[in-house]
Amino acid sequence: MKINDPTVLAEVEAAFAEYEKALTTNDVATLDKLFKDSPHTLRYGVAENLYGYSEIAAFRSARSPVGVMRAIERTVITTYGDTTATANTMFRRDSMVGKVGRQSQTWIKFAEGWRVVSAHVSVIPE
Repeated sequence: MKINDPTVLAEVEAAFAEYEKALTTNDVATLDKLFKDSPHTLRYGVAENLYGYSEIAAFRSARSPVGVMRAIERTVITTYGDTTATANTMFRRDSMVGKVGRQSQTWIKFAEGWRVVSAHVSVIPE
């Protein structure tokens, strides 16, 4: 299995960048598009456990657009073959004094493109 094939890595980096832009601009339609529409998709958030695409989409549509800007750092994207990848990053928000956020995602390439099938977000003391 080839790890970090440059072509595949570039595809996932582009999908991750699209996700990050959508997240920080509260582009709910794009966020919804980038998660796999499946009952098997899940997202563990800072204060919520979301099972299935419908719960994730409902959370996104109800979320306040205030305070979504963030700075990311130490992003590590790794591809495994040509259909599986992980993306991990740390983030900071002005409102998170003395804390750092962590985000991990599993991406799978489907016929419709790269989609997140599992995500986890947590915040810890710095």
